[in-house]
Amino acid sequence: MAEGLNRVILLGNLGADPELRMTNGGTAVLNIRLATSETYLDRNKQRQERTEWHRVVIWGKRAEALGKILAKGDRILVEGSLRTSSYDDRDGNKRYTTEIVATNIVLSGGGGGGGARSRGPAEMGPPPSQGGGRSYDDADYGPPPDDDDIPF
Repeated sequence: MAEGLNRVILLGNLGADPELRMTNGGTAVLNIRLATSETYLDRNKQRQERTEWHRVVIWGKRAEALGKILAKGDRILVEGSLRTSSYDDRDGNKRYTTEIVATNIVLSGGGGGGGARSRGPAEMGPPPSQGGGRSYDDADYGPPPDDDDIPF
């Protein structure tokens, strides 16, 4: 029997500054709120915009590095998988939460956060595999790049 596929790819803007914390075991955890928006025409042919908010979690040295350079408004591409967990609220009711556990983050430019120059999609350049953007994947645990090394 074939295994399933749990993969999420999102392109959006940070809705708040990232929150970096350490677990009791000393592992870094970075929590970010990512907004993705889409536009559509309603029944009256009026343009509407719908925004979805996503909770994204990044672990380890990557979390530490990204926590130093990401800021509210930054545009990023997130690759990861969905994880749903449950907890009991104050009243004893079972609640569920779903988040994206990131395995790859690409700084896409735009958004205007962190002092970066705002850029449109046509200016984002080639995908990271072709030299555009700065990608933090499972093999990239080094410190964040200097401002002169950032391509946007």
